[in-house]
Amino acid sequence: MVPGALFASVGAAYLAFACGVLRRPIALGSMSVRLIVAVTDGDWFDQLRQQPYLSEVNFWSPSATSFRALQPGELFLFKLHSPNNFVVGGGIFAHANAMPCSLAWEAFKEANGARSLSEMRTRIARYRRIRPDEREDFVIGCRVLTQPFFLERPQWLPPPESFALNTVTFKGYSTDEQEGRRLWEAVQPALAGVPVTRQFEIDDATQSRYGEPVLVRPRLGQGAFRILVTDTYRRRCAVSGERTLPALDAAHIRPFADEGSHEISNGILLRRDIHSLFDLGYVTITPEMKFEVSKKIREEYENGRHYYALQGTSIELPQDTHCHPDRSALNWHNIHRFKG
Repeated sequence: MVPGALFASVGAAYLAFACGVLRRPIALGSMSVRLIVAVTDGDWFDQLRQQPYLSEVNFWSPSATSFRALQPGELFLFKLHSPNNFVVGGGIFAHANAMPCSLAWEAFKEANGARSLSEMRTRIARYRRIRPDEREDFVIGCRVLTQPFFLERPQWLPPPESFALNTVTFKGYSTDEQEGRRLWEAVQPALAGVPVTRQFEIDDATQSRYGEPVLVRPRLGQGAFRILVTDTYRRRCAVSGERTLPALDAAHIRPFADEGSHEISNGILLRRDIHSLFDLGYVTITPEMKFEVSKKIREEYENGRHYYALQGTSIELPQDTHCHPDRSALNWHNIHRFKG
């Protein structure tokens, strides 16, 4: 299947979180929060727990299966295979899609739970029960998690009683049910950065110590930013319309090093050559969403005909207006980066 065809329309809940509409956790009152317990590869877990200060991880599946079990801000927990039948960590679910493993590696590097792309490919092939083909860019399912945590062995938690040992993917729970609420309560210390004790067996008569379950707005890292911008712009360059996925980049309008953020509204999907020119100030996008090309390209390189042909064109915008480029960020780029 062509990777671009795997893109699914983005739901309202995802857009609200990813585009920066929601600035704080949302108390749901009588509503419930979902969470899942997913079976994970021991090598994936061992690789990641040895990396301190991870802000995001890619929990991938070897095939391009869709994932709609959670909305952004809900809990994604992972459990090892038997005999280590324990919940050993988790994170805040941010986004799910399918993409070539080479691009997943480019976005997340070792946060894919492997030391190299070659190791990751070998692991994918093993799960698919095929020999690795160096020419095949496996399309995999990606579940992006932010604020990940990894429990030390004394802190590992037993899964809920209803979690069958023969489960091979995941099982979902809800905080309006006893098992889901207990599980949600048990991992709250880890989400707050506090060591977890084996307190999974919560006394039902005891009032909740953590209040009502809430959605947590994912704090996007560089990898999540790239994936979310790519999908928000429907995998097309906003200027040229190019759809060849390996040729596209998620560009920061205001660079992260210059107080920019990983918010979708500070990003735009560009073809890689246009991205390079954008970062160097040879092209820009005006607050009116028009593509503008600097005369410096012609003066310095005696070239640029292709880019000048795009001068003044309107860029293609995301469907949701909340994800449109931030005008103040575009104005910053016009003033501080564009060569005029």
